[in-house]
Amino acid sequence: MKHLCGNLTFWDSNFTKHTNLPDFPACFQLSVLPWAPCIFLWLTSPFYIFYLKRNNRGYIMMSILNRIKTVLGLILWIVCWTDLFSSFHEMSQNQLKPPVYFVTPLVLGMTMLLATFLIQFERLKGVQSSGVLFIFWTISVLCAIVPFRSKIMNASQAESDKLRFTMFYIYFGLTLLQLILSCFNEKPPLFSSVVTDPNVCPETTAGFLSKMTFWWFTCMAIKGYKSPLENKDLWSLNKHDSSELVVPNLLNEWEVEKSKAQSEQSVKEQAAFRKAGPGAEPNHVSVSPEEEEVLLSKRKEARQPSFLRALLRAFGPYFLIGSAFKLLQDLITFVNPQLLRMLIDFTKQPQAPSWWGYSLAFLMFSASLLQTLILHQHFQYCFVTGMRLRSGIIGAIYRKSLVITNEAKRSSTVGEVVNLMSVDAQRFMDLTTFLNMLWSAPLQIVLALFFLWQNLGPSVLAGLAVMVLLIPFNAFIAMKTRSYQVEQMKYKDERIKLMNEILNGIKVLKLYAWETSFQQKILQIRQKELHVLRKTAYLSALSTMAWTSAPFLVALTTFAVFVTVDENNVLDAEKAFVSLSLFNILRFPLNMLPQVISSIVQASVSLKRIQGFLSHDELDPESVDRRNNTSEYAVSVVNGKFSWAKQDQAALDNINVMVPQGSLLAVVGHVGCGKTSLVCALLGEMEKLEGQISIQGSVAYVPQQAWIQNATLRDNILFGRPYAEQKYRCVLEACALTPDLEVLPGGDQTEIGEKGINLSGGQRQRVSLARALYSEADVYLLDDPLSAVDAHVAKHIFDNVIGPEGALKGKTRILVTHGISFLPQVHNILVLVEGRVSEMGSYQDLLKQNGAFAEFLRNYSLEDIIEDDEVTDLLVDDEEEEFPDDALSNHTDMVDNEPIVNEARRQFMRQMSIMSNDPENPKKMSRRRRCSERRHPESPSEKKELKVEKLIQAETTETGRVKLKVYWEYAKAVGPLLSLFICVLYGCQSATSIGANVWLSEWTNDALLNRTQDRVHMRVGVYAALGISQGVLVMFSSFTLALGKIQAARKLHQTLLDNKFHTPQSFFDTTPIGRIINRFSKDIYVIDEVLPSTVLMFLGTFFASLSTMIVIIFSTPIFALVIGPLALIYFFVQVFFPFVAALHDSG
Repeated sequence: MKHLCGNLTFWDSNFTKHTNLPDFPACFQLSVLPWAPCIFLWLTSPFYIFYLKRNNRGYIMMSILNRIKTVLGLILWIVCWTDLFSSFHEMSQNQLKPPVYFVTPLVLGMTMLLATFLIQFERLKGVQSSGVLFIFWTISVLCAIVPFRSKIMNASQAESDKLRFTMFYIYFGLTLLQLILSCFNEKPPLFSSVVTDPNVCPETTAGFLSKMTFWWFTCMAIKGYKSPLENKDLWSLNKHDSSELVVPNLLNEWEVEKSKAQSEQSVKEQAAFRKAGPGAEPNHVSVSPEEEEVLLSKRKEARQPSFLRALLRAFGPYFLIGSAFKLLQDLITFVNPQLLRMLIDFTKQPQAPSWWGYSLAFLMFSASLLQTLILHQHFQYCFVTGMRLRSGIIGAIYRKSLVITNEAKRSSTVGEVVNLMSVDAQRFMDLTTFLNMLWSAPLQIVLALFFLWQNLGPSVLAGLAVMVLLIPFNAFIAMKTRSYQVEQMKYKDERIKLMNEILNGIKVLKLYAWETSFQQKILQIRQKELHVLRKTAYLSALSTMAWTSAPFLVALTTFAVFVTVDENNVLDAEKAFVSLSLFNILRFPLNMLPQVISSIVQASVSLKRIQGFLSHDELDPESVDRRNNTSEYAVSVVNGKFSWAKQDQAALDNINVMVPQGSLLAVVGHVGCGKTSLVCALLGEMEKLEGQISIQGSVAYVPQQAWIQNATLRDNILFGRPYAEQKYRCVLEACALTPDLEVLPGGDQTEIGEKGINLSGGQRQRVSLARALYSEADVYLLDDPLSAVDAHVAKHIFDNVIGPEGALKGKTRILVTHGISFLPQVHNILVLVEGRVSEMGSYQDLLKQNGAFAEFLRNYSLEDIIEDDEVTDLLVDDEEEEFPDDALSNHTDMVDNEPIVNEARRQFMRQMSIMSNDPENPKKMSRRRRCSERRHPESPSEKKELKVEKLIQAETTETGRVKLKVYWEYAKAVGPLLSLFICVLYGCQSATSIGANVWLSEWTNDALLNRTQDRVHMRVGVYAALGISQGVLVMFSSFTLALGKIQAARKLHQTLLDNKFHTPQSFFDTTPIGRIINRFSKDIYVIDEVLPSTVLMFLGTFFASLSTMIVIIFSTPIFALVIGPLALIYFFVQVFFPFVAALHDSG
């Protein structure tokens, strides 16, 4: 530095430290301090400019704020170069100045030009608040404070250099003004998407300082403190976090990964073909069939598409920003031990100036504050990544469940899919919070050992040996945990699958009083699951004991070796407490590393399950040609051969169907002949083995079992389409739904329960038909829609909707039906026999052929039924009395759920209803008159005003603070005595920890008395005894907590299960099955695995904090005065934030 500064001093400890008025030397002030912000800006600018080029947010108009920033930047450049020209002027006057007077103004001036350029470049790229420039101006102000103070102190000596003094004051003022201005935001960029959301999240417009301190969240916290927050109080989700963007992004990466795997497979197959193809050498040895089979099997074991790679590409870049914050936080963590060393050294020097001690304390506080800010930025990125990860995985699984083949549905049960979306997706979200510990923990361990080596020398190797010995133990636990995790998830899938089947058939269970037997089946599976969970808990307890005791064992072995290897080694306060601070830093990575490894093991199991599910074959969207060609046929099937799975026998074979546009085709045949399969084939739901399918235009489908949403009747019909009053009324009239609206409590605004629980079978079918009619599709596939309605309603629907003069006149219709009375009115009839087309033609043509169709008519003729006319009249009258106009029923039609044996009775009733609508039969006409006479609707004045109540209530959540009753209920589930015993064990564990620290303090005091080795063995022995007893207590407390966890899991699940089996049927009618399944899936997972680990963390933290306060008060009694104000602050925080956190927990 002498060449740069000349005669100016760069560093002098007497000038900086050992004085009551410290100051930095002139060379240091002219070089290091002004260069520090410049180095930062020049290093970060290339990366920042590259980032801005890749992320253009729009164009911001030149505002007053931007103009002021730009002008100030130019003035700063002029000020800096005024110093430079002043130095040149002095040189021309033969006043020699050191090179630093030329270099520093030049560097500063160029840096100010760069900062001004960045101000304008950010404006062009739509940046409203700049983090890079805020940090630059902050460093500039901090580095300028010292010269500013120095120049004020040396103001009397400024007579000879007034220009530089004046320029520096201007520079300092302008830099401070730039820092203040950088705290304000620019206007939103032009050409950006207009935010129309009235409840937009303020994070999107928050400045850099607001984001770093989370100030933008303050208003929500205040609102939550004033009143418990509800969902409607929350801001809208940021667009980048919404599933609208997250799910397609992940699916695109997954498709890329799948295409890569397929291309690699095809390349390998081509290479194998070339090797063994016709171009092989003449002396090539022929391959036996067995060898060929082995080669083929190896070829099949090609690389599977990796879902992990897709996740990394989709969410990795954003997560890496959080990783950068974590790296910075880890480095700052080791600043405090070095400051502590200097502080202890300061206490040993009575003559040291007091400002040095205050400065060290302030620096320790500043380092902790900076560390906290950076750490929570890291957590913010991790939490957002976890949220996006979970949303993306759930969206991908849900999308996949809609398109997997029928073969895949056999292996992937509903229970498995529910667990994939609830438990497995949650595991990924939980993992991302501490995933960075996978590399951060080894880094912290290496740095801690490095500083310990500097402090204690080679004795640290003994501690390192302890850690190395623990690695195989932890690896064994991780391997066993993984195997147990796979087994546990298998039992969980079985339990959820059975629970889903039970809830779907709960009415039958209750009618036959089968609750007890099915409850036992669930409990048997649960017992197996708990057995595996118990083994996992014991392994976790061993792991907790090992890694909780690890820092102490490392400290014990290190200290013991240090004082025994050399008599000159004395354990004084500096070595002991600096080492202890490093061991405490070591404690967190050593504790977290096994937990992260365990979480990775669990997530790897979940990853394999999710990847296996997402790798299932999908239905081919190209199996049905939907291109609009000019063919006269709306639907055509040529040489079609279809099966439900690729290796299954063909369900439909040699299918040739041509349906002209605008025609009505009836599909008839005996039960099981393939009518529904034909409709599914046209929808693309079956595997197309051979042939071609072509459908022109949009398709509407009415299934045999109507699918009804939990929504209003109107919403079920509209199905997301805009409401058109006239069209809607015509649809209701055509589908015979108008009379039903008169008896519904809320008309078409009546809420329909899950699966249409409060509609009869006929009403559900007519709502499904009305939905299809309202859609105005080109092709209608109607799978026996008339079988669930009464005969007179069926005739009305056929005449007004399906038939030649109905609302669908001119549309292409394919009608699967058993109603032979409608067949003369259709254009063509297709007869299916055992999966093949037997006949196809008009009604008259098929009758003349006297083939399968004639036989079908004979089987369904009415001759046998007409003989018993009196029974017919009775049954028809009974049916009409019980279900007038097929109106709203508070129960489901039992006929729909009865076994096949009642098929004959249903057919009998249907045919008799058809006879009642024959206008040529006076007997039936009189019966119809009697029915119509009974159906006079009430006048509006007579009809009672009924209050429309919501059928499916929104799920309620507790708000505010968690009640003590909830804690008590969990404690009772664990066992009150066992809960108390666990707390006692944790208290004893903390007591031994206090004893070990107090003993170590006494040990270090020996160094002040004498340096003899007389008491070394006693000190080491007692310290070891206290530490080992702490480890034993940790093991006992962990095992006891594991026992309590299993007991609580068993009791709470059994109580929930027992309650649900004894809940009235009305509860299941008004509660979605998904909500109940969630209680048995997600919530039981929380009780089994999440809650115990939370209790473990709470007990550990509580007793550790208590023991720390006791030790500090014991050594420094005056600290007791500070506890009161600190307790009030923490109490306020505990009261202030739980209202906000409770909403997160309930979500």
